[in-house]
Parts: sequence; C-alpha cells; structure tokens
Amino acid sequence: MADRPFNALFLCTGNSARSIMAEAILNKLGQGKFRAYSAGSQPKGQVNPNTIQLLRGLGYDTSSFRSKSWSEFAKPGAPPLDFVFTVCDNAAGEACPVWPGQPMTAHWGIPDPAEARGSEAEIALAFKDAYRMLFQRIGIFTALPIRSLDKLSLQKKLREIGQNKIGQAVVSGA
Repeated sequence: MADRPFNALFLCTGNSARSIMAEAILNKLGQGKFRAYSAGSQPKGQVNPNTIQLLRGLGYDTSSFRSKSWSEFAKPGAPPLDFVFTVCDNAAGEACPVWPGQPMTAHWGIPDPAEARGSEAEIALAFKDAYRMLFQRIGIFTALPIRSLDKLSLQKKLREIGQNKIGQAVVSGA
C-alpha cells in the first residue's frame, strides 16, 4: 500500500447519519494516517440534523459534511480508495460501483439511528449508540498495524471488526 495516508470510504444508503459519523470519527482518530470519506447509494441530499447536533456537541467541525452519491468516488479523479466499509445492511446488499484500485472491503453494520422513534431523548440515544459503536470499531481499525499485515490477514481483521458484538462496550469519548 502507498506511503500516503490511507483513503477510506464509508457507505450507507442515505449518507445522512452513520456514514457521516464514521467519516468524522476516522478523520479525527486517524489524523495523518487516514483520510475518510462517506457516500450513499441513494443520498438524502442533506445530513440528518441529529447527526450534526451530536457531532457538534462532541467537538467536530461539521461545516464540510454533505450527503453525496457513491458515484462521485467511482469517477476519474476521485481519491484512490484503500478501504470501503458498508455501515448499513441495505448498502451491503446493493451492487456497488467498481472502485478503482480494488480497495479492501468489509461490512460493519450499525442500526440506523434515523429510523429511531420516540421522544427526543430516545432518538438522541439511538444516535449516541450508533456513534459509540462506530467509534469503537474505528478505534480498533486505526490501531491495526496495516502496513505490516499481509492482505489476507488484514481482510480477516477487517471482517472481524464488523462481526464483533461491541455494542455494550463503554468507549471513552463517546
């Protein structure tokens, strides 16, 4: 893999909540080592206001986030992708574009907080839970010795991160 920061794309259907959170988290936790992006197969056109509120409350700069199509990352001139992660079950089952450079892929399904119903507090909790799960998975990912792992071992570890039942773990910063 290249001597530049690794590029990772997080995919979801609407690109309004989970994939945006994952982009924010990886850009913060992996600063200098990773560059994260997000996109959707059927982008909503705007980031969910609860996502923006949560991220701002955690100290993230949300000014550059936008809901965009994954086709932007399959076009000539798009950043070369090293990793592509689906964070929702719908996107995992869809036929993805062909990514230049054949990036490593894994499915890290997270329940959709945008589907949460109930009081404002219950909805906010669903967003915090999604953030917490993503934060933990991305923390594990950023700690991997990526440059020293062979491709097969790395692919296995990426899948294991997505299969872990880590939703109950307490993560600092989340």
